[in-house]
Amino acid sequence: MSNEKNVAEQEETVDTQENDVEVEVVNAEDIVVEEAAEAVDESTVKIAELQAKLDETENKMLRAQADFDNFRRRVRLDQEAAQKYRAQSIVSDILPALDNFERALQIEANNEQTKSLLQGMNMVYNQLVQALQNEGVETIKSVGEQFDPHLHQAVMQVEDANFESNTVIEELQKGYKLKDRVIRPAMVKVNQ
Repeated sequence: MSNEKNVAEQEETVDTQENDVEVEVVNAEDIVVEEAAEAVDESTVKIAELQAKLDETENKMLRAQADFDNFRRRVRLDQEAAQKYRAQSIVSDILPALDNFERALQIEANNEQTKSLLQGMNMVYNQLVQALQNEGVETIKSVGEQFDPHLHQAVMQVEDANFESNTVIEELQKGYKLKDRVIRPAMVKVNQ
């Protein structure tokens, strides 16, 4: 009987050891699954971080591209404006000489020599006016027009029943525009 008892004890030990081994295997599988889950979580977090960085970088790139496009557009517009108004400074410098020509041409000629001189001055004046017109310079129409503070500079106000209110009665100095930009407003007398 003692043999049988020993055999029974050995069988229990083997059963216990088998149970222990099975528990250890199950625990090892749980650990592997947990480690795999942690690795997946870490990978997901890294992927999310990298995606966020990629999105941020793409956003910065798109903004830089838009800024560059805006810069190119501004430069192009500035160049077009510079080309369009390239004659502005010289026109501004020539206008006083043009005014002096007009005043000189208003002198009455008494003899042939003065008439000849005035005729030559008139030809030079006409060439100068034509050259300015070729560059896009226009005179501002004033007399009989409604007063426009963008085009006219009122230096006097009078009351005249022959004209409507706020109408330009007299032009004291011509005004000029270069294309659509006022170079010098016309100095005018306005009816109240």
